[in-house]
Amino acid sequence: MTISPIQPRRRLAEAAQAVLFLGLPFVRIGGESALRFDIPTLRLHFFGISLWMDEFFIVLIALFFFTFLIIFITQVFGRIWCGWLCPQTVIIDMTGFLDRAKVKRAAERVMAYILIFLISVIVAADLIWYFVSPYDFFPALARGALGNVTWGSWLVLSAVIFLNFAFLRHTWCATACPYARLQGALFDSRTMVISFDSRRKDECMDCRACVRCCPVNIDIRNGLNAACVSCAECIDTCAKNLGRQNKNGLIGYFFGNPGATGSLIRSNVVMFGLLTLLTLIFFLYLSLSRNPLDLTVLPNNEIRARMSNGNMVMNGYILAVENRSRDDLMLSLKALSHGMQLKITPEQLVIRAGEYKRIPAYVFFPVPDRTLQPGNAELLLEAGKQGDVRASRNVNLMLPETP
Repeated sequence: MTISPIQPRRRLAEAAQAVLFLGLPFVRIGGESALRFDIPTLRLHFFGISLWMDEFFIVLIALFFFTFLIIFITQVFGRIWCGWLCPQTVIIDMTGFLDRAKVKRAAERVMAYILIFLISVIVAADLIWYFVSPYDFFPALARGALGNVTWGSWLVLSAVIFLNFAFLRHTWCATACPYARLQGALFDSRTMVISFDSRRKDECMDCRACVRCCPVNIDIRNGLNAACVSCAECIDTCAKNLGRQNKNGLIGYFFGNPGATGSLIRSNVVMFGLLTLLTLIFFLYLSLSRNPLDLTVLPNNEIRARMSNGNMVMNGYILAVENRSRDDLMLSLKALSHGMQLKITPEQLVIRAGEYKRIPAYVFFPVPDRTLQPGNAELLLEAGKQGDVRASRNVNLMLPETP
């Protein structure tokens, strides 16, 4: 079979998507997965950044970005995702042997279903690797210690994926996919679609090759159909048949109906393009400016304000310190009040990567006089010579209770 012009590019895009999807769980950045949600610690590892549960507003902004991006791309390029990158389409194309085996002997059909099942098991395992690192998954599998939840998830996902790709296939795309249903509301008169050029309909040989090659059995000559998955098979088939007569194909990618006029820059496209850009900028700002050191200061109720060493007042606090970075931090602790540095213990702290500690701290200040009155003070944690990582909280300096 002669390879058509568009299909090799689709296959290349699908292969790249498959490699990315299967290979990403094995990529590590700074000793952690490039992309994984760790359920035991409730942390999202995202390309060198580890987001804790109380930082998930950053993930929310990322979801807004991807939502606006999908709407923007759909308004401009239609179902380009469905035909070129959707995992459903990619796996269906890579398991085309099943469609060919259905018209062959029973032994070949059985072998095709067995291969589909093995692929389903691998795909299901890959989905789990975005929650359980494959570097932990395989040793646990070898020891028989995956755990009931992981085993159960793997079995259920494998069954669902097998039933999908063994029996539903393109039927899911044409009838049940929610994204396909949503696109009808996002398309406008200048959205890119695969369409039959009705201006040249007299050149159509009525060979019906475009209908026979369509995986969802539509006739593109009848106009835009919501079941179309934009696989471009009809484009190549028509171009091949008319090419024998030295003519261009009658089916192709068009922005709107063939021959339609109007600007490709529309108000809805501009609006969602700007929203996509703004949410991306906001997401990058939040990600790059996040503080990896979290500090909470609580009063130490077991140690009330008291006199110490004659003329010094001691206040006790509990420092709740969390190191959200992937490196150990050597921290210096300071207490500042009215431009003066007060005595504090401890002066140095070591917090391991990902560690949470509750540390007692004691601030000493002279008996109040004109230069120092009880009130606000700042507890400051710093790491690095230039204070590259820092966190501070205000506290109240208290005097001992008088009898």
